[in-house]
Amino acid sequence: MMKSLFTITVLAGSILLAPATGFAADQQQDQMRNQIYGSQLMTEQERNEYRNQMRAAKTAEERERIRNEHHKQMKIRAQEQGVTLPDEPPMSGKGMGPGMSPGMGQGKGMGR
Repeated sequence: MMKSLFTITVLAGSILLAPATGFAADQQQDQMRNQIYGSQLMTEQERNEYRNQMRAAKTAEERERIRNEHHKQMKIRAQEQGVTLPDEPPMSGKGMGPGMSPGMGQGKGMGR
């Protein structure tokens, strides 16, 4: 009896949490899409091709070359469509550096 109750509880919990995990996956996909310079000007197929090129690159130099070439193409596309993009490409996948994370500034915080 206890085993069946436990099984039912686990199944019910799984069903309730399933939509939340789908939402998290959608958010992660949106974040990945926004990491590509000019992604708003690209089709889903173009974004996938760009990601595949970056994954296939053997060296950091090759990834940087692909990134810079893509940046030039997106600047041209943006100009043709009358859209403004930043002049500089985004940081080249090196992260934010030691000890830094999004939203973690150097201020006093929390009324201190």
